[in-house]
Amino acid sequence: MSIGKLDDLPRAILSHTPTPIDEMPNLSKGMGTANLYVKRDDCTGLGMGGNKARQLEFYVGEAVARESDSILITGAVQSNFVRMAAAAARKVGMECHIQLEERVPNPSTIYRHSGNVLLSKILGATLHTFPRGEDEEGADRQLEEIAETLRSSDRKPYVIHLGPGNPPLGALGYVVAAREIIEQINENGPEFDEITVASGSGATHAGLLFGLRALGSSVPVRGICVRRAKDLQHPRIVSRCQEIADLLGIENPVSERDIDISDDVLAPGYGKMNDAVLEAIRLTAHTEGIILDPVYTGRAMAGFLNRVRQAKDGQNLLFIHTGGQPAVFGYETDLEPLFSDHAKVQ
Repeated sequence: MSIGKLDDLPRAILSHTPTPIDEMPNLSKGMGTANLYVKRDDCTGLGMGGNKARQLEFYVGEAVARESDSILITGAVQSNFVRMAAAAARKVGMECHIQLEERVPNPSTIYRHSGNVLLSKILGATLHTFPRGEDEEGADRQLEEIAETLRSSDRKPYVIHLGPGNPPLGALGYVVAAREIIEQINENGPEFDEITVASGSGATHAGLLFGLRALGSSVPVRGICVRRAKDLQHPRIVSRCQEIADLLGIENPVSERDIDISDDVLAPGYGKMNDAVLEAIRLTAHTEGIILDPVYTGRAMAGFLNRVRQAKDGQNLLFIHTGGQPAVFGYETDLEPLFSDHAKVQ
């Protein structure tokens, strides 16, 4: 199944795919009469796994084609993307520079040093800081300053820009994932009535939606806001889909009515806990033995469960597990309400 120029673009194979689609029978039984499934993109393998491995395949592919010697990327302190970028860089023999943005106010010492930060250090990444968390243009400018310093020392850095206005190469990883899902459905079923995914930078959400529509699938895709409200996220997904069409040299198959976004579980904001997220993390762990993180998958599952409560009998609903488990270790304090007395170390 070809989609425009998709198979002609540089790509570095970094992930273990296809990732499985598993049933969640215990969670299904406890939630009603819908049939619940999970796409295990936490099992991509690279640097402890996660969805960013798919996105990095196209960024790193271009970096290799340009004969770069280092990868530069920016993200939150507990960003899964930057941790996996460091792993990807090492896999292809490059250095990695990571810029950590202050997106979460008053974080704990654990948040600053454990989880993805610890793994990035183990991978030998050079860490930089950016004092603001909601200034994508400013973060990109400072990243370019770091790149210019490296160029002055005869280095050949490749900068991964994630903000609006930059070609969303990473979204192509989820165009590929859409093709993979359709192949899995054709081989083993079932047909899905809806797919739910976290919506942050917009690359995963837009890429998945674009790929499905480009391949003729009309299955609804619901994006759960994890960083910004839906009135800000909606135009971002619109733009991302058009940018993907431009990259692939085809007509945009996504219409306005295809874009379904919910911010019902976003408050109090990015990287901050609420009761619905805590319950989603607890329920998924206790029923299916699946670990979710507080920033992306826990919040996306909370939105998914809200949808499940409204589902019709027998509907098949798919949740995209985008990974992020290392971030759990940075959020130990926030997760303490989940610990029952018998689970505590005596």
